[in-house]
Amino acid sequence: MTDTLAEPVTAGSARLRELIDTIDADVVERDQEKRPPFAEFELLKAARIGALRLPVAEGGGGATVTELFATVIDLAEADPNVAHSLRNHYQFVEQLLRRPRESNAKWFEHVRAGRLFGLAATELGRKQAGLRNPGFETVVVTTSEGLRLTGTKFYSTGNLYADLLVVAAQGPDGEPARLVVPVDRPGVFIERDWDGIGQRFTGSGTTRFENTPVHEEDFVQNGAWYGDVPYLATFPQLILTAIIAGIVRRAARDARDLVRAKQRTFYHAAADQPVDDPILQQSVGYLASQAFVAEAAVLTAAAALQQATESQGGPDEADLALRASLRAAKAKVVVDEQALRAATELFDVGGGTAVRQINHLDRHWRNIRTLASHNPRTYKAKAIGAYEISGTPLPNGGFF
Repeated sequence: MTDTLAEPVTAGSARLRELIDTIDADVVERDQEKRPPFAEFELLKAARIGALRLPVAEGGGGATVTELFATVIDLAEADPNVAHSLRNHYQFVEQLLRRPRESNAKWFEHVRAGRLFGLAATELGRKQAGLRNPGFETVVVTTSEGLRLTGTKFYSTGNLYADLLVVAAQGPDGEPARLVVPVDRPGVFIERDWDGIGQRFTGSGTTRFENTPVHEEDFVQNGAWYGDVPYLATFPQLILTAIIAGIVRRAARDARDLVRAKQRTFYHAAADQPVDDPILQQSVGYLASQAFVAEAAVLTAAAALQQATESQGGPDEADLALRASLRAAKAKVVVDEQALRAATELFDVGGGTAVRQINHLDRHWRNIRTLASHNPRTYKAKAIGAYEISGTPLPNGGFF
């Protein structure tokens, strides 16, 4: 980053729209060429997209929670790989915003400068997913040369484009710890080995630390990540649903464009011109409606999450956080199902043209299926049902 920073981009601005349009312009070619969006992330960093939630007075974009989620939907419509790769950064910033500024000033300085945080938390060898569980195989040990970090993480979404990594490990005292390590520090290796059917360019593979030097100042102050925040996972889980909502909006747009460009129709079609065919009009109408409902569900849950965030420390915080978690979970259960249906129905309007690999329309289903597999909706639906019937508390762990 240079010493002279551009003004941070703001939610809903023409500048942000132009940036998203730039990311959108080559998305099919990137998918075709299997090219990660490194250049696009340089533009995002220059625009300080990572500071979107910081208050204007603190050098940020001043976005509300709801505005942030609307931006995630817009980014996902353009490229869900980009939107997803920002998820861990926004989660870390959101937790920092809920802690005392003075104790986390150095991390805020990185955010303000446009740098992005990634996450190295999940270990494939552990029986349960979740950052709250102790027993990490990744460890910080004291050596004659100082503190050293060693371990292997997976599901490293966004780390390819990050400047710093938030690492979950066992500290030198044997207790769980969080520390921040620059990606260019010796002994840090981010591998391009993600082999998922979708979200292929999020860098969600392996991150390794091999005798990586760390220092006392790298440790995140105790409580800066979790603290006493109820239903901490609502924020990152809702981001996944927001990305899916953006993909559905793109699928609806692609369906519209397919019909507009269509020159031929079936001999038994209801109209001579595809644009006048009531069956195709109905199909596009359904897709546009599904996109609208998905976005509305996400933004309704985001508004509840914003209220919960604003109530921090107040008597209603727990109740508002529960309401936000419920709405986010309900949104996921329905949006996941409708999105997969929409990604399939897209092909009904295009005929043979839609299945040509040059259009890469299969990416929508693959990306939705991959995103929706984060905590399957069946588990969400069960938890919602238990709450509705018996008042059973929703899971309050890191992955609900």
